[in-house]
Amino acid sequence: MVPTKQIRNFSIIAHIDHGKSTLADQFLLKTQSVSQREFREQLLDGMDLERERGITIRMHPVTIEYRPPGSATTYELNLIDTPGHVDFNYEVSRSLAACEGAVLLVDASQGVQAQTVANAYLALEHDLTIVPVLNKIDLPTARPDDVIAEMEQAVGVRRDEVLAVSARTGVGVDELLQAVVARIPPPADTRDRPTRALIYNSHFDPYKGVVIYVRVKDGSLHKGQRIRLMKRGTEYEISELGQFRPSPVPCDRLAAGQVGYVIAQIKTLEDVHIGDTVTDALQPAETPLPGYKEPKPMVFSGLYPVDNRDFETLRAALAKLRLNDASFVYQPENSEGLGFGFRCGFLGMLHREIIQQRLERDSDIELVQTAPNVTYEILTKRGEVLAIDSPQKVPDMGQIQEFREPVVRLNLLVPSENIGDLMKLCSERRGIYQRTEYLSPSRAILVYELPLAEVIYDLYDKLKSVTRGYGTMDYEMIGYRPADLVRLDVLVAGKRVDALSIIVHRSVAERRGRKLVKKLRNEIDRHLFEIAIQAAIGSRVIARETIAPLKKNVTAKCYGGDITRKRKLWAKQAAGKKRMKQVGQVEIPQQAFLAVLEADQ
Repeated sequence: MVPTKQIRNFSIIAHIDHGKSTLADQFLLKTQSVSQREFREQLLDGMDLERERGITIRMHPVTIEYRPPGSATTYELNLIDTPGHVDFNYEVSRSLAACEGAVLLVDASQGVQAQTVANAYLALEHDLTIVPVLNKIDLPTARPDDVIAEMEQAVGVRRDEVLAVSARTGVGVDELLQAVVARIPPPADTRDRPTRALIYNSHFDPYKGVVIYVRVKDGSLHKGQRIRLMKRGTEYEISELGQFRPSPVPCDRLAAGQVGYVIAQIKTLEDVHIGDTVTDALQPAETPLPGYKEPKPMVFSGLYPVDNRDFETLRAALAKLRLNDASFVYQPENSEGLGFGFRCGFLGMLHREIIQQRLERDSDIELVQTAPNVTYEILTKRGEVLAIDSPQKVPDMGQIQEFREPVVRLNLLVPSENIGDLMKLCSERRGIYQRTEYLSPSRAILVYELPLAEVIYDLYDKLKSVTRGYGTMDYEMIGYRPADLVRLDVLVAGKRVDALSIIVHRSVAERRGRKLVKKLRNEIDRHLFEIAIQAAIGSRVIARETIAPLKKNVTAKCYGGDITRKRKLWAKQAAGKKRMKQVGQVEIPQQAFLAVLEADQ
């Protein structure tokens, strides 16, 4: 068994696309954890989506054996590669809770970015030792001196602590491995205490059941041991445990300080909770580990199968996905226009897109997603506070005392020449200016408070467009504030269509309403009777489009003769159309829902 003082647990944290996965690849190559024959780029990014997009979506643990040059001691390095996108911030916090240190990676050409700062503060909150690293020093556009100055200003590291590496070529990686051993402290030696292990991730294996990823904090786990999951109190017997090297390698025991996986024939998905504590069933610990703060979904959207016969398949796929992703939530719902589906909660728009693509690939189901919306709060006149994650749940305007929207603190890291354009963009979205911090003469951090609904839709795309790709952003939730919000309904032939309702600010309701009804007019086929499409706030109609009826030529058989005969036929046709309008049902094709949702986004 490896002595505690020879173990190092650390993460690599950085902004998206700063080279985390490439550096992890170099660690595996330099320590000969994988051979050149087995090696491929982004080795730890196992999902097809991760490799296609070039981003890390889920954390990936790996155990490396490393012997520093000239030393007789072999160290066990437990590395957890983490995502960089703001939507997957929760994954980063989970991995940091299993570590004693973090390698903070910064691109030598792009410099300090929004997520660099956010992740550095996250590591400091967890009392981790930070090893600052400058990556991509081999690039012709690298500006190491300027970037180190930015790191000193934004994160507070010392210039002499920063290591320079090239993860692509391997330059400086050996020195970084030595720094990890020298600077990051070993875990506390608590192997004589009652067993406690933190569950920081899990996945479902169709043959072995639930595979839980653990960091053993106290005591030890061994094969055949009877364990208890402290949240539910359920007990299981360990059938297999081991470490990722990088593929799963079974072992007999995991002691305090080590990171690995446990298989205990756990069949029920609901029995496993990320942040739960595993203890010995015969000699249990008295108190569980602190665990994690439950992640709160920020964006909600309906998810419906195009073919309603796929409903149960979708339910099973969502249950499996929920096990791997604790930040994803769902519940069944029914829509008049789209049939049976689920109301799903996501951390952000990228998270939403990734979930849909994973479902469509893994389960081969074609899906329809309704317009995304955030969670609102409503204070009713009876003093109740309602959480609203769907426009259908908004009560009548007469019952509402106060409508509140979620507000975030937004950090925009932008070139100095774009500050004016970004300030205009934020003020148009009801942003409240807080401050400007200069990292260098050419780069600054703009801090705004903005409604979350104004951030999630297309602010990131607009930011990239205004700054020609050089701007980055990060945001954190700060609470709810009252706002002049309304539910905008769409009525087709006088009937409200639930699936098309949206929550908007009153100042933009008319513009959004006109856009919606125009789009819908082009998508609904003409019927034999006139169809009115209206956008309404409560009982007040604010926009209307009319689809003219199809008109059969009832006088085609009349050749000349008295006009009164034609008038009789036209009157008879008009009476028939009036009767049809009273009982006629409007058919709204699914393409119309999709087109309106695209227009809304």
